[in-house]
Amino acid sequence: MSRESLEWLNANTLIGFTEKRGTAWHYRASMQAEEPNHYPGPIPVDDVKSRLFDWEALSSPVYVEDPRGGLAQVPGRQAILRSDNGHVMGVFSDGYEPHPYVEWLINTVSRLLDADLSIGSAGLLKGGAVAWVSVEVPENVVTPEGVEFRPHLFGATSFDGSLATTFKRAVTNIVCDNTMAAGLAERGQQVKIKHSRHSKFRLAEAREALHIVYALADEFSTAVRDLCRVEVTERQWHAFMDAHIPMPSARGRSRTMAENKRDILAKLWNHDLRVAPWRGTAWGVLQAVNTFTHHEQNVRGAERAERNMHRAVTGGIEELDKTTLLTLSKVLGERAQAQMVD
Repeated sequence: MSRESLEWLNANTLIGFTEKRGTAWHYRASMQAEEPNHYPGPIPVDDVKSRLFDWEALSSPVYVEDPRGGLAQVPGRQAILRSDNGHVMGVFSDGYEPHPYVEWLINTVSRLLDADLSIGSAGLLKGGAVAWVSVEVPENVVTPEGVEFRPHLFGATSFDGSLATTFKRAVTNIVCDNTMAAGLAERGQQVKIKHSRHSKFRLAEAREALHIVYALADEFSTAVRDLCRVEVTERQWHAFMDAHIPMPSARGRSRTMAENKRDILAKLWNHDLRVAPWRGTAWGVLQAVNTFTHHEQNVRGAERAERNMHRAVTGGIEELDKTTLLTLSKVLGERAQAQMVD
């Protein structure tokens, strides 16, 4: 997990469209340098290059101490390190092919952007070993049920082996700054490219995923509408809690943790503006669990940003939302299941 501080996040992430989305959870005015990392509108491509990606990932031989004296090179291994500070981001076989951030995230995104799409966020985590760029529409979408969101294409890659280069579509829920699954019950269209010498960027597939960002607004709005129409009574809410967070019979740490999770979810359900406006609906249940996982679940400090980003890219958010809806559908019964998102 990342040990980056709030200072790191305020210096190594760029957040755009703040007039539409507000500031990020980690924003601290006192930690902003002469050039703030928040932008009222889109983030210029050149700013991402100069502020985040102005260094190279270099391949270096790996050596170990020779017991007879000196150093011995490890055959078939390479280290990937930053050109500006020498930070070692990962050690791999010779077959590993780094995907430079400017080439794979910035230049590619630049070729994909059109008049209605711009960079909405970008950043580095894990000492620069992980990077992302998000391409977004300029305007928020608001459903009749009062759910405000931003469709986007999310691109990310790594130099530590934790991520293949990935482009996928997703949704940012504005009221809680959560990433949610595209289409909720569907797996968002994505393109993954492994870090191998035979890797080839499939621009046509990424362009197709980008075009689907526009269709995503209608898909997500329909899913929200359907879930808001599914009633969840207080009895059913408590039954969902029993199924989602089983209560251990024996007292101890596990029971205490379960009680704490239930207490937080109950507060979100009853009182929190990120959830309570949709209390009594299936959407409210989904919103409660997603918000808890993003913002309330125990994670130390700035590690939350890394965990949330990894879930967005690797499919953890989709699995979270799908599991929540599956558990709820079992509680509600067959009639409600027919109303839920397939």
